[in-house]
Amino acid sequence: MENQSLYFMAAMYIAAGIPHFWKPKAYIKIMPSYLPYHLELVYLSGALEILFGVLLLFPDTQSLGAWGIIAVLIGVFPANIDMVVKYKGKRTWYRALLWLRLPVQLWLIYWAWIFT
Repeated sequence: MENQSLYFMAAMYIAAGIPHFWKPKAYIKIMPSYLPYHLELVYLSGALEILFGVLLLFPDTQSLGAWGIIAVLIGVFPANIDMVVKYKGKRTWYRALLWLRLPVQLWLIYWAWIFT
């Protein structure tokens, strides 16, 4: 069961990283204004998600991949907080999802930590 979870996590991060390259504008829109180099950071975060996802697949690099995923999740956490704070829309369900994303991200960190 643990291996299936690991492979699912690897696939999830590889799949999550790919759209950073073919739809970067969607990610640029959610970048906090206080960060410079939005496009470059979008590409970097996507590349890191893919890289660390691939590293999870091999026993010799699994721990490095898991620590990398944890670093990426911690690195993007302020952007997720920024999205919650700045959201001014009227869609209550979307606001709820933004709030829910915060504890889910903590759970994702724990999940990656299992494989360190």
